[in-house]
Amino acid sequence: MRNKRLRMARVEKDLSQEQLANIVGVSRQTIGLIESGKYNPSLKLCIAICKATGKTLNDLFWEGEECEY
Repeated sequence: MRNKRLRMARVEKDLSQEQLANIVGVSRQTIGLIESGKYNPSLKLCIAICKATGKTLNDLFWEGEECEY
């Protein structure tokens, strides 16, 4: 499932994938894979992304009610 909320938060902070990746200590490809839903980040990486974007775990990574299990 694509992570549109991460992409939106990144754009709101005027960060490229490369810039966000540098801040949190991963490759640009990792950020791209998270945004495309092809990679599940560790909790440590999720927290670093939240700090960098000023968002909470719920804001960026909680799937919410729209997700069907």
